[in-house]
Amino acid sequence: MLTDPFGRQITYLRISVTDRCNFRCVYCMPPQGVPHVPHERIMRYEEIAAFVQVAARQGIRKVRLTGGEPLVRADIPRLVEMISAIEGIEDISLTTNGILLEKYAGALAQAGLKRVNVSLDTLNAEKFACITRGGELEKVLRGIAAAEAYGLTPIKINTVIMRGINDDELVDLAKLTLSHPWNLRFIELMPIENQRPWGEGFPPPEDIFMPVSEVMDILQPLGLHPVELSGDSGPAIPYRLVGGVGTVGFISPLTEQHFCQRCNRIRLTADGHLRPCLMSDAEIPILPALRAGEPVLPLLQEAVNKKPVSHQLAYHISPNGRCMIQIGG
Repeated sequence: MLTDPFGRQITYLRISVTDRCNFRCVYCMPPQGVPHVPHERIMRYEEIAAFVQVAARQGIRKVRLTGGEPLVRADIPRLVEMISAIEGIEDISLTTNGILLEKYAGALAQAGLKRVNVSLDTLNAEKFACITRGGELEKVLRGIAAAEAYGLTPIKINTVIMRGINDDELVDLAKLTLSHPWNLRFIELMPIENQRPWGEGFPPPEDIFMPVSEVMDILQPLGLHPVELSGDSGPAIPYRLVGGVGTVGFISPLTEQHFCQRCNRIRLTADGHLRPCLMSDAEIPILPALRAGEPVLPLLQEAVNKKPVSHQLAYHISPNGRCMIQIGG
């Protein structure tokens, strides 16, 4: 088993398969965009699968594919199929903005994908287009319906909390779980290269952060009841509304004192760097070793050994080497 210096067992690998996206979400990338990594520096599917094989032998059991937007990468179901066939991998999932999900849900399910997380920060089509800089809400909703139809469940809905942007919709978003068996999670905004102005119509970044505690206060009149944590809860603390068929979860990386103590994950960027902590710039390159036929297990062990006890946001230390789209979240 992979165990970090603080006794946490690392069983979860998040893999960014591309730094490209068909959205330009205001909290994920700067208005001017980011320079794309040249194609030859992006990990090939065979290289990703080879690394997952090594990781699975060391106790990695859960894999999540991210981006950028993973569905813009050509033939992504093939990678799902390759990873699903690796001995030891018990769960493979995918995080998506949902815009292409209607097209690919069937092929992904057939390839072995278990479930999806879909980003949904608003139920207002005009606001959705502003936040995503051009996305179409209706296509995302159709994508969620397609994922349900093909059994990519339970569906998780990721909502980033933004004061002055979507805080007026928190109740309506939570109420989705009254009629849908979705696990909706409210996520605190993380300061990862998004603290410069977001553009016309948006509040200053320093005014946008809203803690989970305020969201819970707003939702209390709906009747929030704690739900027992499951092995699939991840960092979310789940609740259920009275009469709800789904759950409402809260992810508080900035305000929860013990958030990092439950961390069981490590990340692999699209250009082949292991990232021990989302909110630290520390990275270990593995692609040169893979392409040279050299062992990558020592590099995986190095990355696990470099996991910090927690992030340093309380000391105003945040990552500035990459924005979220370049990491994979």
